[in-house]
Amino acid sequence: MKLRCIIVDDDENSRSVIEHCVSKTDFLSLEGIYSSAKDALVGLKSKPADVIFLDVEMPEMSGIDFMKTFTDIPQVVIVTSKKEYAAEAYDYNVTDFVSKPIDYARFLKAAEKAREMHSSITRSEINLDEIFIKKDSRLIKLHANEINWIEALSDYVNIYTTGQRYTVLTTMKGIESKLPPKDFARVHRSYIIRIDKIKEIEENTVFIGENAIPISRSHKEALLKKLNLL
Repeated sequence: MKLRCIIVDDDENSRSVIEHCVSKTDFLSLEGIYSSAKDALVGLKSKPADVIFLDVEMPEMSGIDFMKTFTDIPQVVIVTSKKEYAAEAYDYNVTDFVSKPIDYARFLKAAEKAREMHSSITRSEINLDEIFIKKDSRLIKLHANEINWIEALSDYVNIYTTGQRYTVLTTMKGIESKLPPKDFARVHRSYIIRIDKIKEIEENTVFIGENAIPISRSHKEALLKKLNLL
């Protein structure tokens, strides 16, 4: 199965280079090429994509602002000459960050990461209401509605349920792909919460029971879009 992709970049030469890279990659299908983020937003309404190859510095709407408009954004591979955007870009859980000038080998590595992630998400959709985690020599089944929040811990994550904590060897991106997106929200690069467990939100803090969890500025808007606000 091919991954549907689009290119969003205001530089004509860059668009051409990325288009050439896509054409050489047999598992990518190019669905659209856009010179502005605003045009891409319109195009995605009729032609959805699995992967977006996205520039950051663009007039009118930057790549960062473009990502802020989504509640459930497709996978994004940032393609830019400005390496200083890398840290901010990863706040949005981007799949990869490719520096210009673009080298095909590096582009292919990013595309393969996107394919692997897409396959993982597709497999996890079989049953997103439960996950199995390893504890000692046992596999323990957790229902998604048992999870209160998840915290990143280096190469591990802590999964918090009511009265219990499980430490699992995985990444935040990996476990996020196993959870139903309608029920969970990434509120910080280090935290995922279950939405129906929220007790209160105050400024840049969300409370799960008596536990205070930070909300990063870049994730707050997406969280609010998932809430049933009056």
